[in-house]
Amino acid sequence: MAEELRRTGLYDLHVEQGARMVPFAGWDMPVQYPAGVMAEHLHTRAQAGLFDVSHMGQVLVVPSDGVLSSAALALESLIPADLLGLAPGRQRYGLFTDPKGGILDDLMFANRGDHFLLVVNAACADQDIAHLRSLEGVEVLPVTDRGLVALQGPEAAPVLAALIPEAADMRFMDSRSLDWRGQKMWISRSGYTGEDGFEISVPEAVLVDFATALLADDRVAPIGLGARDSLRLEAGMPLYGHDMDRGVTPAAAALGWSIPRLRRHGGARAGGFPGAQTILDELAGGASATRRGLRPEGRAPIREGVPIFPSADAAEPIGRITSGGFGPSVGGPVAMARIPAGIPDGDTVFAELRGKRLPVTVAPLPFITPSYKR
Repeated sequence: MAEELRRTGLYDLHVEQGARMVPFAGWDMPVQYPAGVMAEHLHTRAQAGLFDVSHMGQVLVVPSDGVLSSAALALESLIPADLLGLAPGRQRYGLFTDPKGGILDDLMFANRGDHFLLVVNAACADQDIAHLRSLEGVEVLPVTDRGLVALQGPEAAPVLAALIPEAADMRFMDSRSLDWRGQKMWISRSGYTGEDGFEISVPEAVLVDFATALLADDRVAPIGLGARDSLRLEAGMPLYGHDMDRGVTPAAAALGWSIPRLRRHGGARAGGFPGAQTILDELAGGASATRRGLRPEGRAPIREGVPIFPSADAAEPIGRITSGGFGPSVGGPVAMARIPAGIPDGDTVFAELRGKRLPVTVAPLPFITPSYKR
């Protein structure tokens, strides 16, 4: 018997909005609404899109001794990032790594004063919580009574400020707890689209009311997983299970920037996380292949799994597409692949699609200019 899909607290609202629901990471999620993926994508770039991301895992990590630095150092034994130096009310991106140097998951972590809030991928949440529970000196508390929504786009700030005025003062990667109708909303100014916006953890008791209040603004449209994927692809953002996994190192995923100098060879807190030797040696020497942007010619998208060759007649591929599709904002297909690091931007490689070799230009990431609130 197939496992029953879980539903977020916004399931009925999605159905009311005409969403087409699909299975995703064990959840019944909206892939698109009647307007369609293209319209949803462009609306988010022009105004504001509302995404249900309640399927993602929210986890509190609390120091047993009440000293936040204890939790920070414990988490640094699993995550190659600077948690100890993260100021209260700030958030960062990080990775869980494995002993071979592969990526177990990517996550966001925020310093909330006396504990850390982690947001992890839905498909990896159970594994990540078990991983965190291997730590000593911390309590690991999965959040089960809150939903999570993302409001993204150039109108996101004025829309949210109409409901929660203090949100307008937040900077990119700020994390704050703000009131709405007497309820605490955990808000970060961040997202997954390349646009300015917010991710908002909402108590289940007011989740539908809050989403409805946002959708009542004419600048806001509901956005499904289809447009979420095309938006993040244009923004050059990797997706776990596609552009990275346990077989991909941070350098190969082009995520070495998330590992600061103080955690690298010669740094004040170098290493001390799973796979450190492999990961840090590769960062020091450079990965042989890494995630790059590709712009196929024409308008036909080139999807995940398509092999990439160095020439029209080469016998062996040099990589495969890890994410690919049509980029509505750039007006053509875009893709990412791990290919040899020495190939310069602007060079032509070839994708083999249905037996034909199609020219593809190596392009810098991201494909759009991000508009974060600095």
